[in-house]
Amino acid sequence: MNLKVSCIQFDITFGNPEQNFKRMREKIEKAALEQPDIIVLPELWTTGYDLTRLDEIADHEGKETLSFLSQIAKENNVHIVGGSIAKSTDEGVYNTMYIISKDGSLVTEYSKLHLFKLMDEHHYLQAGSSEGLFKLDDINCAGFICYDIRFPEWIRKHTSSGAEVLFVVAEWPAPRLNHWRSLLISRAIENQCYVVACNRAGNDPKNEFAGHSMIIDPWGEIIAEATEVESILSGEISTDKVQSVRKQIPIFLDRRPEFY
Repeated sequence: MNLKVSCIQFDITFGNPEQNFKRMREKIEKAALEQPDIIVLPELWTTGYDLTRLDEIADHEGKETLSFLSQIAKENNVHIVGGSIAKSTDEGVYNTMYIISKDGSLVTEYSKLHLFKLMDEHHYLQAGSSEGLFKLDDINCAGFICYDIRFPEWIRKHTSSGAEVLFVVAEWPAPRLNHWRSLLISRAIENQCYVVACNRAGNDPKNEFAGHSMIIDPWGEIIAEATEVESILSGEISTDKVQSVRKQIPIFLDRRPEFY
């Protein structure tokens, strides 16, 4: 099966959900003009890393975000990998990704498993505890959030369960751009799958972000890559290619997990 995917590399307005919802609607509607099958948003796109104000600006139970994504998915007949948002609950605030089908229904949600202490996430966010597996158009997919890509064992848990396309959403900083690119390419090669990675653009009061959203094939070849500025990055993926690569070098058959 062939699919067109589009990543919205977005410069998030720091701590201003109202402005970000407004601008994201414009970006999604623009991306939808090219009729992609799937649109991908970046991490924490409603608030940015305004962590100290999350009690005030996080989306309670994700209700506003879910309503927004559901409506716009139906209006544009497109699946949405909804980046992630700060979701407030009785237990605390989670960094949560929503997957919305083109009919507007919630497919699944995934909260970031690995919190990034260098940006103080552990002081303001709760760690998730569920897997990121889901299906879109009968394709096995998995979702990950930023720091997750530094944990190959977490990625492999999903690909060994059948994931063929990995969606990564991020606010990855510019000083570690080389890590971003190298890690994503490595995850594609070692798991013989597509990686669709949507990073943010721009700056916040403390950070400059790398952009360079990427779509990578199962051989580790880059199909498309953005620069550092706001953009819509699109590319075609083929699940037939995943199966072809996995047959040529059958790493999943040759694994010996009893030893690791």
